[in-house]
Formats: sequence, C-alpha cells, structure tokens
Amino acid sequence: MASFGTTFDATGVDPMKPLEVLPPGKYPAQIVASDMRLTKDGMGQYLNLEIDVLDGPYKGRKLFDRLNLVNNNTQTVEMAQRTLSAICHATARLQVQDSEELHLIPFMAVVQVQPPKNGYGESNKIRYQPLEGATPAAQPAPAARPATAAPAMPAPQATPAAGGFKTAPWKRSA
Repeated sequence: MASFGTTFDATGVDPMKPLEVLPPGKYPAQIVASDMRLTKDGMGQYLNLEIDVLDGPYKGRKLFDRLNLVNNNTQTVEMAQRTLSAICHATARLQVQDSEELHLIPFMAVVQVQPPKNGYGESNKIRYQPLEGATPAAQPAPAARPATAAPAMPAPQATPAAGGFKTAPWKRSA
C-alpha cells in the first residue's frame, strides 16, 4: 500500500484521456529518443523510436516507431532496414554508427492511420521524407563492397539491463 501523506481529491483533476491517433497528413517532426529492445519472444531486437511533432495543431504530440532490425524473418529485417534507410535519407545522415546520430534532425513525417488489429486500436504508420527545401549534408561515399556480400546481422544477445541496449546491432562486434 502507498500512502499519499494527504488525501488526493480526484474531483479537482481532470482524468487522463487516451491519446487519439494523429489524422493522416504530413507533420514536421524529429526523433528525440531511441533504444534497442528485445522483442516479446526474446528472439529478436527492435529499434524503438520516439518522435516529436514540431509544428502545427499537433505540435508536441508524440509518435512511435519500431524497426525490427534483428529477427529470424529476413523480410521483416529487410523492411526495417529500408525504413532505417528512409530515415537516414530524410535526415541527410547516410552513414550512422548509432541511432542517436539521427536525433534532433527535422524531417517530414507522412502519417497514415492503420486499422485496429490483434486486439489493439487504430495506430499511426509513419513514412519518412526530407523537409522541403532541406539540402543533403555532405558525407563521405560508402566503402565499396562486393556485390554478393549481404550485411551480416548479429544473433540476438542476452537480455539487457533495464532500459534497453546501449548500442545498436550495427554497432556491436560479432
């Protein structure tokens, strides 16, 4: 049991209401936090992204995205890598070693509404585009790779300490 020390009077405080999904549209936004987390089954890892809307009537609202970067399903990993590539292109950060390098760089979040599934209500799906008028940052060209080489994804790691992984899967040594 937890004592408040004094009586809490709920009649003087409006109850929290569940947030509705954002309506479809384009919103200037930026990633403000990210971390790697274990999937529910413990067999994979996803990059969890927290995104803030920067302007308009929904300024300050949060969006969230999950990129399943370590998974036994190669199609799932490929989709996550394509989304990560879209984020990199939208932020003009084409080579990153850590997801924090993508923080606080404005981009355009193209938001769609997904219908309810698996017992959950509607949700937002996000596509990533550069802000109009943004110029790409100069970055070194990637090192040449043999055409047949595919990027190796690390095996899932042991359960991390609370708070998620400290490094992204593309940063860990094999």
